[in-house]
Amino acid sequence: MKRTPLAGTIGLILWAICLCAAPALGADFPSKPVTLLCGYAAGGTADIVMRTLAEATSKYLGQPVVVENKAGGAGTLGAAQMAANAAPDGYTVSQISVNIFRNPHLMPVTWDPLKDFTYIINLSGYTFGVIVKADAPWKTWDEFIAYAKANPMKIKYNSPGTYSTLHIVMEVLAKQRDIKWIHVPTKGGGEETPMLLGGHVDASTNSSGGWLPQVESKQARLLCTWGDKRMKRFPDVPTLKDLGYNLVESSSFGVAGPKGMDPKIVKALHDAFKKGMHDPLFLNILDKFDMPLLYQSSEEYTESAKGLFVDQKKMLENIGFTKKQ
Repeated sequence: MKRTPLAGTIGLILWAICLCAAPALGADFPSKPVTLLCGYAAGGTADIVMRTLAEATSKYLGQPVVVENKAGGAGTLGAAQMAANAAPDGYTVSQISVNIFRNPHLMPVTWDPLKDFTYIINLSGYTFGVIVKADAPWKTWDEFIAYAKANPMKIKYNSPGTYSTLHIVMEVLAKQRDIKWIHVPTKGGGEETPMLLGGHVDASTNSSGGWLPQVESKQARLLCTWGDKRMKRFPDVPTLKDLGYNLVESSSFGVAGPKGMDPKIVKALHDAFKKGMHDPLFLNILDKFDMPLLYQSSEEYTESAKGLFVDQKKMLENIGFTKKQ
């Protein structure tokens, strides 16, 4: 049978109707809860901060944001699993730690930080510092450094783990001041300060969530912090920048999804997370831990990721940390 002009016209009309009726990709997002992977154990600073963000963001997203802990790989396990297995539909996103940009320079990894993630929003960073026991002989950072320099391999310090930001920065400081000391890694989860108070190490490095109660109760002495500005709680404690070191470190973190996400979904998540991070609930938890607000848009965060990847390589090369095959 020959196709009549009328049949062809009807076919075109039906096709146009279907096209107009079909929802745009991502237009109904979100229609179910969103999973936010946290790369650290439950109960720690990162977990508390991310759960608070999830609670605040849920109000603006219109669906619950559910935190799932994926501790391991110095904060990279959740993001690595997401990159390998999650669909780019916006329903699985992950906290992105600085180790996502560092670990590829140290060891074989399963992800490429410049290709395997869709960067949604940068959020905040940590307030890091070095503490000693309250009865330690060092009253200042300069006294501590002078002793360490004069007594090679006598000082033992701990950190939340090998290749953590705290470990890396302490080795950068050692290189700058020609110091040799002993690193004692822990498994994280708040082991650092109890180890110091128990006399197993001479100094402890951690974020403020790990040592704030002990410093406030005078059990420990805070020698320095690593941020751009002094802490509001301890205005007399200098930053490394105050002490003449060309170093500011907050280990900023954000949220990303797997590669290939639709821009409309990225925008919906970005907008909700942005409102969530400026919600009083989230701002209060940042204030509790003296953590800075470090907002970056999706575009800014994507560009920042490129710079972080290069900067981490330079820092590691400077202290002689090479990739293990």
